Amino acid sequence: MSAGSRSLLLIVPFTLAALWGVLHTPPPPPEPRSDDAEEDVELATLPELPRWILDPLPNFQLYHDVTEKKSAFFAYLYSRTLLVNSRILLQRQHLLDLQSRETLSEDDIEWLAKQAERLRVDQETGSDEMFRRLLRRLDTIPPSLVLAQAANESAWGTSRFARQGNNLFGQWCFSPGCGLVPLSRPEGASYEVARFRSTYHSVRAYVQNLNRHPAYHELRVLREKAHQSGGYPTGSELAAGLGDYSERGHEYIQELRSMIRYNNLVWYDQQYRDTIVSRDNIEGLMALATAPEEQLQPGYEPAEDTNTASID
Repeated sequence: MSAGSRSLLLIVPFTLAALWGVLHTPPPPPEPRSDDAEEDVELATLPELPRWILDPLPNFQLYHDVTEKKSAFFAYLYSRTLLVNSRILLQRQHLLDLQSRETLSEDDIEWLAKQAERLRVDQETGSDEMFRRLLRRLDTIPPSLVLAQAANESAWGTSRFARQGNNLFGQWCFSPGCGLVPLSRPEGASYEVARFRSTYHSVRAYVQNLNRHPAYHELRVLREKAHQSGGYPTGSELAAGLGDYSERGHEYIQELRSMIRYNNLVWYDQQYRDTIVSRDNIEGLMALATAPEEQLQPGYEPAEDTNTASID
């Protein structure tokens, strides 16, 4: 990629936001969704989600310039990634607060039990081992990895599963009617490609999958080691733990790393770190967790008043 193209990659996200409304396509009719069952558990102790997360996926097929298409896709997905991560960090702070308490209330124990069930941690509620495992699993994913995988798995937001099911990561579900039946599904197979209420819910489910599935234990260990060293893990580093995400194994890891490098996605990681470091407290994270979409764009400095309409 030329220096001019790289510069354009950083500039275009700020200028394309106004085009999203023009490029939106109507959302598909409501159908059974795979994300509703855990909604209340995941949102325990959190504020209501901002209403903008339900905005339909832009029609990225209308872009004729590849650089503009990529930049618009990254800008759109970055805000949703930052929202997901900020809400995880709020819950992580609550978890750390509970860990520091000498005694836990019934409500505390109930919250821990629900989080343990959601994240598939089976240690005794309130035990040191439970807290250790929950802290390893209740954590964030770097934007560069989210953006690279979404682009790879959804053909830059243009795949059938992205357009009809808001599914950007190819997640499967196994209840009849929970999603879309792949045209190439083997005879006798029963899985479907999950349908989500919004692309935000797809990002959230993807992060939860990486946080709890046994196949991604290595990713979680790498992330934990980065924290213990006082740093933030990069998408390229954590990609090493995704060998089981695709049948292509190591080739898939190398492909993700190449996408991160070629598209300069480390820039989004840096913007994310700057944002989180400057708001690493309850008030700052609450502002991010409820902010309008435009205030979650990379490089944006949100105003003090971040009130926005929320979902009923």
